[in-house]
Amino acid sequence: MAKVSTNISIDADIKKQAQELFAELGMDLSTAINIFIRQSLRQHSIPFEITADVPNEETKRAIENVRNGIGLSRGFHSVSELMEDLYADDQI
Repeated sequence: MAKVSTNISIDADIKKQAQELFAELGMDLSTAINIFIRQSLRQHSIPFEITADVPNEETKRAIENVRNGIGLSRGFHSVSELMEDLYADDQI
């Protein structure tokens, strides 16, 4: 199979880190990129899950509130106890 050169733009620091990692794994950056492309072709997709693991602002606030004990209800031992508490305000 004939080889061709391809130019890609990568942040210089990311490239350096990648080269160091792949060297530890016994390969160069070109080999690692070829592995990625071959796996993508085999799977007809990106060969790993891509997620936005940073929560949005609303979720960040909710997490912070839980950590600070804000807005939490007391614990319940049964569904009937929960329902009794839920409807307590309705009996006014």
